[in-house]
Amino acid sequence: MNRGQSQALQSHAWLGWPLVMCVAATLLLGVPFRIYGLRLPEPVFPMVLAFAWPVIRPSLLAPFGLLAAGLFLDLFWSAPLGLWGLCLLLAYAGALISRSLMTGRSAPVLAVWYLALTGIAFLAAYLFVMLRAHVVPNLTGALFQLGATLALFPFAHRLIDRFEDADIRFR
Repeated sequence: MNRGQSQALQSHAWLGWPLVMCVAATLLLGVPFRIYGLRLPEPVFPMVLAFAWPVIRPSLLAPFGLLAAGLFLDLFWSAPLGLWGLCLLLAYAGALISRSLMTGRSAPVLAVWYLALTGIAFLAAYLFVMLRAHVVPNLTGALFQLGATLALFPFAHRLIDRFEDADIRFR
């Protein structure tokens, strides 16, 4: 990690702007554009925040930001209201509980944690949709969305690397 170049920890820099960027990226990839009959992927961009924010620093505002991002995803994708908010908070809680195991670790270790927490969140979303609709959702589509979300790990690692050492109270 690049410990010498961490930025000051201001809430708009590590909470506000990343949340705005996740919403903008969701809107950008939500454009109805097809390439050879295939739609653009629909990764869950706020999963990056649900993983990175507790590693950077515990915060009271982060769960509310994730809930707002989840409700935005529910409204944008016409999902059951509260589905992605609950799944993002589940991933956030897992990251917060295991924060001491992740802080200061290398990228491969963080990637395994990201994979595990994202997998848990997607499994929960799959089960919640199945229980609500009484129908098994399309597994292929869910796996493609999971794969697209897992491909976002470099963004989570960059966010952690940028702000991890900014607040020495939580090392």
